[in-house]
Amino acid sequence: MITLIVTFPLSPDIDLARITEMYKETAPKYRAVTGLIRKHYVFNDEAHRGGAAYLFKDMASVDAFLTDDFIAYVTERYGAPDVQKFTTPVAVDNETGKIITAD
Repeated sequence: MITLIVTFPLSPDIDLARITEMYKETAPKYRAVTGLIRKHYVFNDEAHRGGAAYLFKDMASVDAFLTDDFIAYVTERYGAPDVQKFTTPVAVDNETGKIITAD
């Protein structure tokens, strides 16, 4: 599994209520992303940053998702993103009571 973390600067006038609405507008489109297990939208009011943590099945899915068009979309909507990729050997899901491994 791969965790993709994408963060971006936000205007100081964007508060939690506004970013929540902005995120809710985009959330449905991620239901059909191939290989995406889960997406968590994040917000840091003090640092004026937003973003998301994505958990993908594999690097091929990340590479298919992380296109120039995606970067352009995020840049236009929010601001230039910082992107980090991490191998995720184990994930704990307390909601389902499962420990998920990449193998």
